[in-house]
Order: sequence, then structure tokens, then C-alpha cells
Amino acid sequence: MDTRKRRERLHNTGHTAPVGMAMRARPAAPAAVMPSWPQRVSYCAPGMQPNPAGECVSTLCAPRAHPLVNRMQNQRLADYESRVQARFDDIVPTLKQISALQHEADFETRAQQLARERLSFALDEAVLADAWITVLDMRKLYGSSVLNTFHALAQEAAAQQDGQAEAEAMVRFFIECGFHEVDVSACADGRLKGLLHYILRLPQQAVRRHKSYAGTLFDVELNVKQWTETELRRFREGVPTLPDAGTRYLKIAVYHFSSSDPLHEGCAAHGSDDRKAAQAALDRLQAFGTAIENGFCCGASVATLLIGVDTDNDAIRVHVPDAQGDMSLDCCIDNMALHQATAECGESEARRQLDAIVEETARRFGRSAPETGMRRLIERLLANNLSQIDYVCENHQGRYADIGHAERFISIGDGFEEVHLRNLAYFGHMHTVEEGAADMDVGIKIFTRLNVARGLPVPVAIHYRYDDQVPGSKERTVARCRRVKAAIEARYPELVRDGLLVCGMSVQAKSPGSALETIAENDSNPHGH
Repeated sequence: MDTRKRRERLHNTGHTAPVGMAMRARPAAPAAVMPSWPQRVSYCAPGMQPNPAGECVSTLCAPRAHPLVNRMQNQRLADYESRVQARFDDIVPTLKQISALQHEADFETRAQQLARERLSFALDEAVLADAWITVLDMRKLYGSSVLNTFHALAQEAAAQQDGQAEAEAMVRFFIECGFHEVDVSACADGRLKGLLHYILRLPQQAVRRHKSYAGTLFDVELNVKQWTETELRRFREGVPTLPDAGTRYLKIAVYHFSSSDPLHEGCAAHGSDDRKAAQAALDRLQAFGTAIENGFCCGASVATLLIGVDTDNDAIRVHVPDAQGDMSLDCCIDNMALHQATAECGESEARRQLDAIVEETARRFGRSAPETGMRRLIERLLANNLSQIDYVCENHQGRYADIGHAERFISIGDGFEEVHLRNLAYFGHMHTVEEGAADMDVGIKIFTRLNVARGLPVPVAIHYRYDDQVPGSKERTVARCRRVKAAIEARYPELVRDGLLVCGMSVQAKSPGSALETIAENDSNPHGH
């Protein structure tokens, strides 16, 4: 029986696969119809039950906080999520009120006052000024408001860069584990936008976050180039550690799946087949490792790690490498199962089980245990993610209401490293539209359901970074923004004609904390937002 049929049989009968296997158990109840964004209603779907207050709560949530949870960090992240969501949720009510004023004598003044008070930015003066001629272009105002809201958040985050001490401590930990560079590539799916800050709890400054690609199909050649640059810097400058320290470059690939609706809400690039998604990511890791070994002599090698994320509840699945660094899809640790097994334990017992889980998993599958540094890293990632599982239990009743796509905009280019939040944006990395046409088409398909079907436009944020140490880099980056914007509009002419595609452009220097610079439609000189 092939994988697809086996999964459908599990779905229809309610039978489950063994804990730790690549297949996750799923409820037998029929799948509930998900509400479309931006509705956030309470409903009880498979795997959830009503609590005494009538709220739907996941059956996987423990009655009390896990003994290893970082409560202060959870509260800080909850406050941030609430603030960001509120900024976006204020857009529609504010624009509705502005729309009702468009025939008033002092419309432009009152509209700008409302926008500044509630959205913290001014609206496009030309759009407001033209309202008396025909009607107010609400689609353009909506699209630009979404992009302006995000630009403001990114600018605020860049100006408030902190956590340097935490990042330095994490880098030291990585080096102690034997890794001088940790490079993470994930799927472009917006549900993984909170991967570093929330799911893995890793400081952004301590990790190289590679571009996101649909299906975690990262560019092997580009990764080899990045590895070469890192190793050259180590040997020339001794950064981040001395060349003879015996450390290696670690490449982590992250795929995703849905435990409650695996046949529909998994990775779209792989037909919601979680095993296929995992295998594709593993194949890329193996290709990367082989490319380094074949292209560079004298024992050049990299370490690799495969991680899966259940986007319904942010629980991770870590595939345990053996002593030689090889991984299989079946030898993995289900962190939700570990959370359930240790949630009611005392802190010392929970810690003991966490410290033993890697070697026990390897032994259960008849494989050798990984080297000590890799074991320590996996245990740290599992511990960090236990806090995230508790976070979802406390703030989202154990499972996100929007288990599917609910992104606010499409992000094209280098992405925005400063703002991390689940389902914030769908990502498509491209130098040209032709290069990333498949990813862009997926994004448009997603937003056709989310926005266009409701008469709202598709906001597209085009953003590239430039090297301010290289003469002319900024000008060339601005030109790239304009070229990509023109190509996107040419690819979707019907959306442009109907005002259903709104593109915004910005550039930013690569240096940490650099200001975001927006590019006006007909202005060749970008200016700080």
C-alpha cells in the first residue's frame, strides 16, 4: 500500500501510527470547515473539546504549565503577538469609517486624522484627493495600509534591536556543540514565519536564516557559495572561532505538516504529503553535504539536521542523526509526545527524560547515537519548543484557529528579518519573476481565496537588501525592485486592471539595525519610511 492510501486509511478508520514514526496520529472525526481570514471564531474541530467556559481546547494540552516552560519569555511573546495582530486588525474598521466620510466637506483632513490616530501613518494624499471625482479607491488604500503597517513594524523592530547578550551566549553554546555557523532553511509557508523567535526560540542574530523556498527546496548551489564565504572568513579573520577549533557548519532544513488535517493543510508544494515533504528536505540536505565533500578536499564536511513542524500547534519533530550524521525519516522525536509524557512530572524528572530522549530514540530504531554536540543541540531545541507548545496551549487553546493559510501579504525578495510572527506573510525569494514564477503563482492562488474572493487586493511587499560597502549596490538594488514589480504586474494583468494587486517597494542595508527605505512609485531616490 502506498503512502497516500495508507494515510487515507488512517484518516478514515482513526488508527494511528506508532509514536515517533514519521506519521502522526490524527483524529477520526470529520474535518471542520475553517473560517476564512480575518474571522477568528471559536469552534470545536477534531482533536479539540469544550472546556467549562465553553472554549474549544486541544485534548493534547496539559492541565498545568510544563515544568520546563519559560514563562517570562512566553508572556513577552504573547504581548508582541497581540500588539502586531491589533495593528493589522485595526485597518478594516478604520478604512470603513473613512469610507463613510468621503462625501464630507473636510473629508481629506478628517481621513488623515483618523489614519494617523488609529494606524500611525498617513494615507496616500492623491487617492484621497481624487475621491470627489468618482469614488474612493478603497482597494488601493487597503493594500497600501497593509504594507505601511508592516513597514512601520519592521522599522520599529530594526530601531529596537536588542538581545545581543542572548545571541552571543547562543553562539558560544553552538561552538561548544561543535558548530561555528548554524544556517536554517524553511518552507516559504507563512505558518513558519515565527520559526526562530517562537517555535525554536533562537536569537535571530545567532543564526543565519537562509531564504525561504516552497517545499523547503533550498538552492544547493547558493548554499555552497554561502558555506565558502563563511569558511573563508574563518580562515582569514578567525570569525566566529579559530580555524583549528574542530567545529563544523550546521545546515538545518525545516519542513511542515498538519496533524489535524494532514491531507489538506500540509505543505502545498508536496501535495500535503508530509512524508514526501520530509524526504524532499532530506534530499536537499544530503545534496548539500555531498557537494561540499566533492568540491573541497581534505575532509571538508558539514553537519545537517532535519526538523518538521506541526503548524497546528508548533510542536516539532526532530530527525536524529546517527554517529556518522545520517538521518532517516522514521528515527525521530515527536516533541508533542515528549511534552505529554513529562507535563505532569516534577522538574528534575522532566529534565531527566529530556536528557535521555535522543539516545533512547536512536536505540529504539537500532541506530547509533549522534555525537555529543549534536545530542546537546537537539535537547536544547526540544526544551525550547516545550515552551512554545505551552504557549499555544495557553494563548490558542492548544491549536491555532487558522490552521491553514491566513497570511496578510506576499513578501518578495530578501524578506524582513526583523518581524517574526506566524501567518504574517507568504514568502517568495526571487531575483527575477521567471526564476520564482512557481512560488509567486502559489502565493497568488492563496490570496485569491483569502482576499480577491472578498473583493480585497493582494498586497505584495518587494524588499531587497544591499551592501553599503559596495559602490552602487543601493542603486542596483532599487533598480531590481522596480524590475521585479514591473514583471509581477505584467504576469497578473487582470488583477492589476481591477485594482486587486498593490505592490510596495523597499530596500535596506545588510548591516543589523539598518533603516527601512521605501521606494516611491516614480521616485528613484528611496527615503526612510
